[in-house]
Amino acid sequence: MMTVMNVLPPRISRLLNRLPRDMLPDLEEIRIREGRPLEITVQGRFHYLDADGQPTRSADRAYRPDREDCRILMDLLTNHSVYTLEEELKRGYITVSGGHRVGLAGKTVLEQGRVKHLKEIASFNIRIAREVRGAARELMPKLYDAEAGTIRHTLIVSPPQQGKTTLIRDIARALSTGDIAREDGAPSPPLKVGIVDERSEIAACIKGVPTFDVGPRTDVLDGCPKAEGMMMMIRAMSPDVIIVDEIGRPEDAEAIHEALHAGIRIVATAHGQSFRDIAGRPMLRELVSEQIFQRYVVIGHTYGIGRVFRIYDRDGRMIDAMIVRNAHA
Repeated sequence: MMTVMNVLPPRISRLLNRLPRDMLPDLEEIRIREGRPLEITVQGRFHYLDADGQPTRSADRAYRPDREDCRILMDLLTNHSVYTLEEELKRGYITVSGGHRVGLAGKTVLEQGRVKHLKEIASFNIRIAREVRGAARELMPKLYDAEAGTIRHTLIVSPPQQGKTTLIRDIARALSTGDIAREDGAPSPPLKVGIVDERSEIAACIKGVPTFDVGPRTDVLDGCPKAEGMMMMIRAMSPDVIIVDEIGRPEDAEAIHEALHAGIRIVATAHGQSFRDIAGRPMLRELVSEQIFQRYVVIGHTYGIGRVFRIYDRDGRMIDAMIVRNAHA
């Protein structure tokens, strides 16, 4: 949380430091909107914060960040240089140290009908990234191909903020260390893992060095577009497995095909509620129909219990389901 506190305006940082101690470890989002109630999300439930930093459901009692709060926040997020982050502003988010993503909303500036960047930003959504070692432990035996000695081509599916990135981060660590409890009880060889971390969220690199534990045999392309990064990994780093977050563009599918032809396993994530959602999306429909992925993991959430993992084979048949407690977002 220190990396988050360092980019918050002092008044808001002080309020969060007054949160009940049992809430702070489970903080998932901080939403700052100019002139509107300060909002947090804890274990999937939203609360406003009052002027004493205490949670409330009353919008009237909530602290309301003003223009100065938002100005200071933007200065801290951009290190006082908005122009150096023009590409991030065009995409509508900034990733800060620690892998935390800050979503932005405000007035769009268009160029030839396309978004050039954002200005007059008045809404911020800070999504807290956490490292959960062992988040994938119970799932890995279901994804591991013991005969081939590696993971099956896998697509992790869920709506936003359900733990996809946390999960693939731990999958990278497990494959890179050989920390896999195989169903046959045999040891697993540590594999060479390549992460294409377009949003700097999986490994949270600082000056190219991961700050999250992604394993000793893992190489990271930080801030690199997914499709181009996958091709660079194939040519330069000879990975056994490539891990990538949030696929969805035609060029992503092309790069995945190239990886398959090179004998490299793919672990990827995509937004969706179900296997049917994925099978209906234009770009992903092609990958599903070609049976590229051997396993699909659809993540659901039961608050207070854990994550629900539903596992499907390449034909879309559910082959297993489990509740995993140690898989927080």
